[in-house]
Amino acid sequence: MIRKSRKQIFLDGIIFENPLLVLAMGICPAVSVTARVSSGLVMGLSMLFVVLCSNVMISALKRIIPSRVRIPCYMVIIASFVTIARYLITAYLPAFETSLGVYLPLMVVNCAIFGRAEGFASRNSIINSAVDGLGTGAGYTMALVLMGAVRELAGSGTVFGIPVPTGPVKPITVFLFTPGGLFTLGVLIAIARKLTSKGPAEEQKKICLGCPASAACPMNGKGGCER
Repeated sequence: MIRKSRKQIFLDGIIFENPLLVLAMGICPAVSVTARVSSGLVMGLSMLFVVLCSNVMISALKRIIPSRVRIPCYMVIIASFVTIARYLITAYLPAFETSLGVYLPLMVVNCAIFGRAEGFASRNSIINSAVDGLGTGAGYTMALVLMGAVRELAGSGTVFGIPVPTGPVKPITVFLFTPGGLFTLGVLIAIARKLTSKGPAEEQKKICLGCPASAACPMNGKGGCER
């Protein structure tokens, strides 16, 4: 197992393993709630709270949770923090409870949260799991805010409800609906994949250059060699 520094764990969640833009997890809420930047921000912060708290709790309890029932146990832990997030939003930000709709309670089965619980928190220390939760939540929040900014600006000419001068360019209403959300997400994923795949590709080329069989290898420089 490769040991990563806490800085790398945090940066992976934001950039190299961004749950939305790189791993393509949590797409449904991303497309549905980002017609406004504010809704995307609240959804992202809710996600950050849930994944951080559930990561810490699951890491703390990993030695006493029976392996055969770990998934139901994870679901109960995650559901508890989702419920807390819902109560906080209902109490302090009631307008967003309607705009987020069913996607707020559906965080209980969000694959990004479950993925971090099963793939990281259940195998690492509490502090590292907390750092991973912060990075994953911050990365998801960043992606939602970016999507919301693009869609709100293109669809209504505003950002956080504040009008932004766009010159002769008129708002394109379709960006406020599902097709516009899918288009925006697709473009952002393509950009993110391009940016995050450049480094590993260069490293793979260096490995291939030092391999005695590189000249005849069909996977030369493509990242598929297991040597």
